[in-house]
Amino acid sequence: MDKRVRLYVLGLSISQLQSGAYALVLAEENGPRRIPVVIGAAEAQAIAISLEGIRTPRPLTHDLFVSFAHAFGVSLAEVYIYRFEDGIFSSELTFTDGERTIRIDARTSDAISIAMRTRAPIFTTEDIVQRTGFIIDDSPEESEGRRLKRTEGPAESAPGADADDNSTRNESESLIEGYSQYFGQLEKELSELIQSEKYEEAAQISESLDQAKREVLEMEVDFAPEATDAADAWETFKEKIRRELNGETDQRPI
Repeated sequence: MDKRVRLYVLGLSISQLQSGAYALVLAEENGPRRIPVVIGAAEAQAIAISLEGIRTPRPLTHDLFVSFAHAFGVSLAEVYIYRFEDGIFSSELTFTDGERTIRIDARTSDAISIAMRTRAPIFTTEDIVQRTGFIIDDSPEESEGRRLKRTEGPAESAPGADADDNSTRNESESLIEGYSQYFGQLEKELSELIQSEKYEEAAQISESLDQAKREVLEMEVDFAPEATDAADAWETFKEKIRRELNGETDQRPI
């Protein structure tokens, strides 16, 4: 049996892959990996309402479902995202009344929305996380537009300055590794779509990939003055992205 990984809802963002869609971002509990799940506007609204703790005047569909289950003494034990195939996540809900346990297939967006309203745990497989997940740097940072700032550390002459420099270098490496894996995931998906002759979907992925890379070029990161290695590594990475966008490397088939 495949190892199970517990997830939680990190947030929502506008999908770069489909117009009018949203990306539900699931995060690995006690880990750095993230899984984006493309959902529709209505599903995103239901999840956003739960995320923000908004109480609607009348119950929405998911609220009604939860109230119905509770009225009959049934509780949601867990949500399990058990399959990823052809770009679609498949999930099942496990319900129990204390004596019987029943599993029901559901859309992942609906399953997550119900789980959030019942505080039920969300799980998936290690294989799905490896295939669809990516890693981002979760170190403390302040956002100012597209500028990322390191948390202030000890002065250069203070004890531990070398450790702070190493920490900054690791932050740079994590940032670069996270984007590299994300780009690699999109490039792999693009290649598979082209091989399957799904050119319309491939064009959307290609556009999203280029847009993500342009955003990296616009991003500025403030490193500590002594962290020259980290700053140089980031600029080298950006130069590589710039060359790919200009067609100066064999980046991927078009």
